[in-house]
Parts: sequence; structure tokens; C-alpha cells
Amino acid sequence: MTVRAVWTDFGGVLTPPVNETFAAFAANIGVPAAALQAAMRKVGDRYGTDSMAPLDIPLISEEDWAKQVAEEVRADNGAVVDLSRFGERWFAGRPPNSSWVRTLRDFRERGVFVGLLSNMPPSWDEQWRRMVSPELFDDVVLSFQIGCRKPDAEIFALAADRCGIPAADCVLVDDLAANCAGAQAAGWHAVHFTDSATAAAELDRQGVCA
Repeated sequence: MTVRAVWTDFGGVLTPPVNETFAAFAANIGVPAAALQAAMRKVGDRYGTDSMAPLDIPLISEEDWAKQVAEEVRADNGAVVDLSRFGERWFAGRPPNSSWVRTLRDFRERGVFVGLLSNMPPSWDEQWRRMVSPELFDDVVLSFQIGCRKPDAEIFALAADRCGIPAADCVLVDDLAANCAGAQAAGWHAVHFTDSATAAAELDRQGVCA
């Protein structure tokens, strides 16, 4: 078994764990994390999707999404929250995962294709580029730019086509098990990310090579 293309997720892999960021963000706006999550789910349900798909594809603007989520929080909890500039505030103070950056840089220096494959709202594009240099990647595939998202098969087919490497030689590193399962269903390998050292060891075990 060989892997010639490593595609990494952004949030929760190149950043601190999403649950940590979510808890900090909810505390900053003054509502329980569970209340904010419930409001986001309700807005997602309104569009027949999960919590973030309305932003990731996108189906609505971030401004409209923020207003709808804030209204759900108010209706269910009586709390008035300000979700303006959501993307900017979500990433405020979040450091990049420097150990994973080093791992990806090492793979690329060895001749391995390294790509970014992320479900991402438009407003996050500026944020990730501020945290991680785009020069780390051979290619970048973002859901808001192409109108599909993980774990759908379409995004994996597109990514494999763009790097010119067969699906069987691609691997996704992602913190969400559902996205890993989607990659495997599309014929890819997958590594469920929990920490940098474990993920790097698993990639080596899977035979990453130039």
C-alpha cells in the first residue's frame, strides 16, 4: 500500500480541537455551548442540512445565518447574542497546530503531494491564510468555492482529479469520523485525527511516499 497525496482538514486538525474553540466562543458571547449548538442545528434543519452546511456551501450569507442563529438562541433561552463578524471572532486568538504544520512540511519536502481539503465558509478564507501559509499546500479545495462538501463523494473525486493522483493513493486526515468514512467510501485512505504524533505515525504506517 502506498499513499502519494496527503489531504488535510483545517479546523480541528491545523487548529486546536473544535470543541475547545466552541466552548470558548460560547463563553465569550455569554450563552451555554449546548444552547448555541442547538440553535445552529435548528438553522441547519431549516435548510435540510447539518449545522454548518448553510455556511460551508454556502446556502446563505454569514450575516443572514448569524441573525437566524441569534434569533433561535433568543427564542429558546431568552438571551440576546451578537454573532456579527462570526468568522473573524471564531478564530480570534486561535493558534495554528505548529506540530502538524511541521509534519506536512516534512512530507512535502520528501516529494509527497500535500493539499488542504476543508468544509469552510467564505469568511474563513482570510482567517486560515492568516494562520497557515498557503505555500504549505500544493492545492487547496474549499467547500464554499466548489459548492460541495465532505463527506460527499463529489468533493473527493474533484480533489483526486485536481492533484492527478488516483483515489487509491490519496489519504484524508480529518478530525471528524464521518468525513473519514466518506473518504474511504470514495476509495481513499483516511486517518481520523486526534493528535499530530498519532496521525503522523499512522501516515507512515500507511506507506506515505513520494
